[in-house]
Amino acid sequence: MSGIFNKYFKGDKVIWGIIIALIVVSMLAVYSSTGLIAFRFKGGNTSYYLIRHIKFISLGLIVLYIVHLIPYQVYFKWANAAYLIALGLLLITLLVGVSKNDATRWLSIPAIGIEFQTSDFAKFALLMFVSKHLAINQKDPQKLSEALDIIIWATIFMVLFILSENLSTAILLTLTVFVILFIGRVDLKKLGKYTLILSIIGIFGMTIILGSGRFGRANTWKNRIENFISSEGDNYQAEMAKIAVSTGGFTGKGPGQSTQRNFLPQPYSDFIYAIIIEEYGFLGGAFVLFLYLFFMYRVGVIVSRSKQTFQALLAVGLSVSMVIQALFNMAVAVNLFPVTGQTLPLISMGGTSIVFTSIALGIVLSISRSLEEERLAQQKATA
Repeated sequence: MSGIFNKYFKGDKVIWGIIIALIVVSMLAVYSSTGLIAFRFKGGNTSYYLIRHIKFISLGLIVLYIVHLIPYQVYFKWANAAYLIALGLLLITLLVGVSKNDATRWLSIPAIGIEFQTSDFAKFALLMFVSKHLAINQKDPQKLSEALDIIIWATIFMVLFILSENLSTAILLTLTVFVILFIGRVDLKKLGKYTLILSIIGIFGMTIILGSGRFGRANTWKNRIENFISSEGDNYQAEMAKIAVSTGGFTGKGPGQSTQRNFLPQPYSDFIYAIIIEEYGFLGGAFVLFLYLFFMYRVGVIVSRSKQTFQALLAVGLSVSMVIQALFNMAVAVNLFPVTGQTLPLISMGGTSIVFTSIALGIVLSISRSLEEERLAQQKATA
């Protein structure tokens, strides 16, 4: 059995194990948290949403498998084009996108019957773009400094397209880019100046936006921040999540025994971590957190073996983006952060979000596969 796995499934085996563990957690949590929505919309057919979720998980695994066989050099070649395509898709979404929950984030393609968040593709495109421009200028400090200017402006343009409809994704993407820049050997003094200037502009701009309430979803952002800070606000989501977490105890109520799934808004996506803690306790919540952090550690091991800057930076960027998103979701569930709308990667019930997460994981596995092949080739050459 292990021989078959090693033959067809390439890349880091530990990461494959983490993916399988996340999928198992996902199916258990989604099945448990979709009971109420099943009774409301599917006549009590509690297996409907689980089957739907399994279909998307299966599609994600197929995409992941295909992507992990594609040489990472392809992403280097198409990085600039992907960035331009992403900007175009974001613009089209703002103009004719599909609105859900007062946010225009989705682009519909009726011909093939799918909708997807263009910001998911934009994240990949920007991370590839940043990694490429840092990689090709590593040996020349002057060119690396010029690359930093290009990257900063490219990030600003991308973030501005995302910001009005998806503040949390814009923040997450910006943080990820700055992590890549920090480890990408750019001039830290110049990076620090950019950070200071952009922070001041960002704080000033957000103050005006929140004060006026006339930009995108400014009123939604303002209400969420005020509710998080004030004990007198409408904290229904936070209160229900806190009840779920506090009643979970150390070992939880047991699989399928959640009561807060009947009261929490979107317990199968935004607040699925609270349901996991309620049913599996502190141990279950810690285990899920461990899976994401261990994934980050394994990517660090892969990067430490890499001799190519692009593959190292891209692997770091994709993994950091995924882990930061997971931490955002968890922080909201335990009331450490205002509601953001970020899902728990590969665990929350979703459609195309699972597919895009699978693409990211596939690219990371592709990079680890290439490193393993290089190592084996070197061993044969020296044998």
